[in-house]
Amino acid sequence: MHPQTLFATCLAALARRTGFDPAHVGDVIAGNGILSGDHGDDIARLSVLLAGWPETVPGMTLNRFCGSGQQAVTVAASSIAAGSEDLVIAGGVESMSRWDVTAGVPTIDGNNTDFRAAYPTVPQGISADLIATLEGFTREVVDSYAALSQDRAAAAIDEGRFDRSLVEVATPDGTFARDEHPRPGSSAQTLARLRPAFAAMGAACAGGEHRTFDEICLERYPSIDQIDHVHHAGNSSGVVDGAAAVLLASPNWAQTNGVKPRAQIRAAAAIGSEPIIMLTAPGPAAQRCLERAGMTVADIDLWEINEAFAAVPLKTIRDLDIDPDRVNVNGGAIALGHPIGATGAMLIGTILDELERRDLTTGLVTMCTGGGMGTATIVERL
Repeated sequence: MHPQTLFATCLAALARRTGFDPAHVGDVIAGNGILSGDHGDDIARLSVLLAGWPETVPGMTLNRFCGSGQQAVTVAASSIAAGSEDLVIAGGVESMSRWDVTAGVPTIDGNNTDFRAAYPTVPQGISADLIATLEGFTREVVDSYAALSQDRAAAAIDEGRFDRSLVEVATPDGTFARDEHPRPGSSAQTLARLRPAFAAMGAACAGGEHRTFDEICLERYPSIDQIDHVHHAGNSSGVVDGAAAVLLASPNWAQTNGVKPRAQIRAAAAIGSEPIIMLTAPGPAAQRCLERAGMTVADIDLWEINEAFAAVPLKTIRDLDIDPDRVNVNGGAIALGHPIGATGAMLIGTILDELERRDLTTGLVTMCTGGGMGTATIVERL
């Protein structure tokens, strides 16, 4: 399915379920991680038209790598808080099945040799292995975490915890009502059979670079003498297609239209971090978000820490001293997949659904992103 059609499906379903008039929408903001090819040409605007919404509804597409969908929600909330808009739809889309996997080793430098000389970067999987090495997360530790993600996701799916927010997608191959990616029954023992995915890549060089990716990491982090390559397809986020859409409105619009708000965005934040290790910013982003809200870790009932790689939530849990039983309680991207531009908006919906199910109040979503950044959002039920 074309990503425009996928996002348009979400937009149409959101309007049907909530009953708002699309003509009242001030803007549609979509996150996307690639912004080219089938995802190009402002996919938000094109999806608005494909959904059959009025031509007067504009659309904007943005990119903050893996945090794009979450950033779209932040931009929407900010425009409403500033009084610029009353009703905004935010979300994102990614059809990763359409990504060009023949383009070579992925580095986040735009193939710019000047940037590469100043800031050599490595593929994200190697960054994840670097985190695991520095933190002492063994293969058994990351595989055990991945198995837990699968177990939690399987239980959530079986109990229908995601059902209220899922949208059936009709394709030429049939209608899909549930995610295909989860692998229920996965265990640390079965995952142990998989070979590390990034060892060979770590021994490769970027174009024009005489050092291997592993050597770049070791020069930046001389406290270790080798990279322990522990990540693979089973303990990393899934490559999937997906889309999400969230309705945000001003209190005045909600009151005028008889809509009862489910929650508010209490605070949001983004932060940068060292770009070689790249994936360590969820903790600092969460801390910045908590400070803006005047809150502490103890004030958060549930956490969603995106499972880009198993080492990412493990490090964030350790850094912030979070109770693991409050983190990713319905599994995460290892089991469910990580459609880059959509995941952040998906997680905001996921955490709100679970807060309501448990009758809790506050949730925090935080993600790592390419280029060494992190995003965070605090959601508070009303």
